[in-house]
Amino acid sequence: MKKIIIFSLLTMLFAQSEQPYPPLDLISIPTAGTIPKGAFTLEMLLQKEGGLLPKLAIGLTDHFTLGMSFGVQNFIGDQKPIVNRPTPEVQLKYRMYEETTSRPAIVIGLNTQGRGAFKQWSVADEDSVEVNRYEQKALGIYLVASKNWNIFGNLGVHIGVSKNTWENSDDDDDYDFFFGIDKELNRSFSMLLEYDAAFNSNDNTIDDITLGRGYGYLNVGMRWTIAQNLMIELNLNNINKNTDAEYTNREVKIMYSETF
Repeated sequence: MKKIIIFSLLTMLFAQSEQPYPPLDLISIPTAGTIPKGAFTLEMLLQKEGGLLPKLAIGLTDHFTLGMSFGVQNFIGDQKPIVNRPTPEVQLKYRMYEETTSRPAIVIGLNTQGRGAFKQWSVADEDSVEVNRYEQKALGIYLVASKNWNIFGNLGVHIGVSKNTWENSDDDDDYDFFFGIDKELNRSFSMLLEYDAAFNSNDNTIDDITLGRGYGYLNVGMRWTIAQNLMIELNLNNINKNTDAEYTNREVKIMYSETF
């Protein structure tokens, strides 16, 4: 009986279940992947301090994906739940160019969903500024290029630039830059690595809370495709301590996809 249980666990662990389509995002940055027409993905991100961030993305066409997300802090725990924003955040992706052997796929998009909690800070200076923003600002309008190679499994490289035009009450409205890679270890497991330069949140300290030291955000993750329509991801964010957090931020993401 013991051998049967061990064999079953190993079979689950190394099951060869391909991802149904290229990744829409890595850990937090977008790729040039879109959802096929007539398919949807439901994602649940388990965040720090009992936060939940559900997200629904639908493929309206093979080139256009529409998504919405709605974050709640303290959902798990004994504190009062706090809604990030009263209205859902929006994600739009349109693939302008398909990938070829010589050219990357290129997507233009919009993402209003930031990372962490959305807060309001009152800065006590001569201007009496109120700062309203996520702990890590949303990407905003972005352009991203993705190229893939088959090197002992798929290797994807993703590079993009973005501009957030509304979370700028902290007087930091620079363009942002990001890049990342995903590497298949086999047909079930992929390693993720990304870097968000966070140029629009450099050396940013409000009420003794550091929202950016100018290092950017370095994140790594592992994605496991349990079945063709179910994936689990374990992420380690802010490895390079861009904020005053004492430890690396750990998050779990669950993704379910289906057609309709």
